[in-house]
Amino acid sequence: MAVAAGLSLGAGRAAAIAAPATAQQVAAKPPKPNSRAEATAIIANARKILTPNGVERLEAVRIGGIEQWVSVRGADRRNPVLLHIHGGPGYISIPMSWWFSRGWEEYFTVVQWDQRAAGKTQLINDPATIAPTLTFERMVADAEEMVGWARQTLGKEKIFVTGHSWGSYLGLQLAQRHPDWLHAYIGVGQITDFPESERRGWRFAMDAARREGNAAAIRDLESIAPYSPPGQIVPLKDIYTQRRWVEFYGGTMAYRHGNQAEGDLADLSPDYTDAEIGRIWEGNAFGERYLLQKLLSLDLSQVRTLKCPLIVFAGRHDMNVNADLAAQWFATVTAPAKHLVWFEHSAHLPMTEERGKYLVSLLRYARPLAERAGDGGEA
Repeated sequence: MAVAAGLSLGAGRAAAIAAPATAQQVAAKPPKPNSRAEATAIIANARKILTPNGVERLEAVRIGGIEQWVSVRGADRRNPVLLHIHGGPGYISIPMSWWFSRGWEEYFTVVQWDQRAAGKTQLINDPATIAPTLTFERMVADAEEMVGWARQTLGKEKIFVTGHSWGSYLGLQLAQRHPDWLHAYIGVGQITDFPESERRGWRFAMDAARREGNAAAIRDLESIAPYSPPGQIVPLKDIYTQRRWVEFYGGTMAYRHGNQAEGDLADLSPDYTDAEIGRIWEGNAFGERYLLQKLLSLDLSQVRTLKCPLIVFAGRHDMNVNADLAAQWFATVTAPAKHLVWFEHSAHLPMTEERGKYLVSLLRYARPLAERAGDGGEA
């Protein structure tokens, strides 16, 4: 049988050699993908959940009195649930998750949602109706409802919550108010003393600009000095100036002059139509007008006790939300268990910048907490 198979293979090869495609034939068929639709179809097929006990849902759910888009993906419903709360306000994560979270889905049931005034949720709700509801209290209540929905829908007493950047404010609120809902809280780009973080970001950018002799950057940064003075609200235009140069000098994505490498991933998301993908950042700009300035005035460093385990993922180069301040805060917190994980080649986006280490860290520090509680599935 082995010889026959070998002969058959050899004959096939001979046939292929005997009839090579002409240059004209090759030129007549340009390589795929030829469109966004073809590219997203390839990605959707490659990441499709096909396991018998898997789950793959993308739907609008009633949260906080409005429809909000939710994604649920996982290879085995028995796995622990991980709710990832995106940053911003309004900087959604679902459209980039085809790149960074596919590995998570083998070990967790991953829940994400486009928050109020973000992504697809913004596109299906009237901005005039949403604007008066864009308060910290309402956003926290939405997060509470989202956790409740996930626990009930997926049949879990406890889940993991990951809060990234702005989401780390919401996540820390959940950890303080409802520790019994959580296996652990995982802070990524963790907010602590935000006014001081802003000042350090300005100083980082100015020092880099002076070393480089970047006259444009020096001029821009000097124009907003003193930046983030104690007790004052920073104008949005000044925030955007500071962010521009923090990003340029690698404080958002390490070793890069900005975060376009991540933003471009959204263009290939199979979870958004062509029409939606062209408008997904409308909510980001809209929500920031109501939430960003107040966010940057917060000081959460006085939170010293948590009744659920705490895990912090910190990008060594993060100047968008200062990682050194997060580490200092972490050292002061008392919790049932805690771990600080440094991502040496990341800034503010370790899930994208070091996605392999991010998955390994989830498996090393988070999943065992669920397994010990009897919520382990089949690893």
